[in-house]
Amino acid sequence: MRSLGLILCWISFLTLSISIPASSDDQFTVDGTVLELTDSNFDSAISTFDCIFVDFYAPWCGHCKRLNPELDAAAPILAKLKQPIVVAKLNADKYSRLARKIEIDAFPTLMLYNHGVPMEYYGPRKADLLVRYLKKFVAPDVAVLESDSAVKEFVEDAGTFFPVFIGFGLNESLISVLGGKYKKKAWFAVAKDVSEDTMVSYDFDKAPALVAKHPTYNEHSIFYGPFEDGFLEEFVKQSFLPLILPINQDTLKLLKDDERKIFLTIVEDETHESLDKLIKALRAAAHANRDLVFGYVGVKQFEEFVDSFHVDKKTNLPKIVVWDGDEEYDQVNGIETISQEEDHLTQVSRFLEGYREGRTEKKKINGPSFMGFINSMIGIRSVYIIVFLVAVIMMLRSLGQVEEPAGIRTATAAHERVDQTTSVPEGETSEHKLSDKKED
Repeated sequence: MRSLGLILCWISFLTLSISIPASSDDQFTVDGTVLELTDSNFDSAISTFDCIFVDFYAPWCGHCKRLNPELDAAAPILAKLKQPIVVAKLNADKYSRLARKIEIDAFPTLMLYNHGVPMEYYGPRKADLLVRYLKKFVAPDVAVLESDSAVKEFVEDAGTFFPVFIGFGLNESLISVLGGKYKKKAWFAVAKDVSEDTMVSYDFDKAPALVAKHPTYNEHSIFYGPFEDGFLEEFVKQSFLPLILPINQDTLKLLKDDERKIFLTIVEDETHESLDKLIKALRAAAHANRDLVFGYVGVKQFEEFVDSFHVDKKTNLPKIVVWDGDEEYDQVNGIETISQEEDHLTQVSRFLEGYREGRTEKKKINGPSFMGFINSMIGIRSVYIIVFLVAVIMMLRSLGQVEEPAGIRTATAAHERVDQTTSVPEGETSEHKLSDKKED
């Protein structure tokens, strides 16, 4: 009997020991602060939370230190979402065995675990943008909306950063394919049983229809079909950008993923009241020429970019060109500017007709000014520092004294990594390699 009692005691003890870790409340305090993970509780955290965003950092890494306040600011907001996202961090320098196991090779490395499935995050790191992107990543590919109130709530929850596509009366399977393919670029939904009031508010009069809405630019467009043979996807791709795009350092990044040429209008000052009339004409032309991106830029707002198109003080403005998004642009012979004396839409239409008929002159981007534009996007001081270091290295190598230091290769790789990130304004995205351990 005594042996049986001891056995029962051991069974009770083992059962209690096994059951304790099962309660996430005993292991993690989820209060909107950043969780500190270790090698002993990492696996448990990944399995406990549906969505957890983990910062793999090193205490000596300067970029990691600058990221800390952004994560602290984002954590309580992400914790309050309908689908909460827990923010955590793990000292990958201290727990190097775990870091090697999950192939962490740079600091900081950011990973989003959605139901245990890891995905490396290359997006912006400022708190507000971080929240917007993570919120989008964990949302369903397509939301199904079954009432007017559901449509309104969906649009409000989507915010203003990403475009919104809502299919009214459309087959859900059509939208599901696009929602999965372009999840990182836009919100997608299918609406059923909506009232005429909703149809009026979104400015369409029959179904099926796909509404594309750009909250940032207070703009929307309607597609009534055809919905097969790639027409629907083509409309979606063309609608990621608004009909008329103001060109600046941030929106230029959006053009990277768009294969269309840019109908570019260069004005003196894009805030001048006279621009409204021109924008109205450009919007009308954009509706009929969806194979082009229509954009405008002010000399006063973005002079270093405008100079690339051979604009100086003697140039008559507004000037119109078709830019290939790279190193060349087309001017239509005899129609280089828009006169204030003649109807704007007539002049824009005449330019487009000449462009379509090939009555153009191809020109190269102004080299030095274009470099100035590139420098403005990546930081002029960074360029000077890199050029200086490369010059010094070349001089020393010619004397046979040194080899190229790893730091230059790391800097170049960091810039390439930034180019592969999402096309939006970002926070600091540089990182240290594991081999670069040092004090910042």
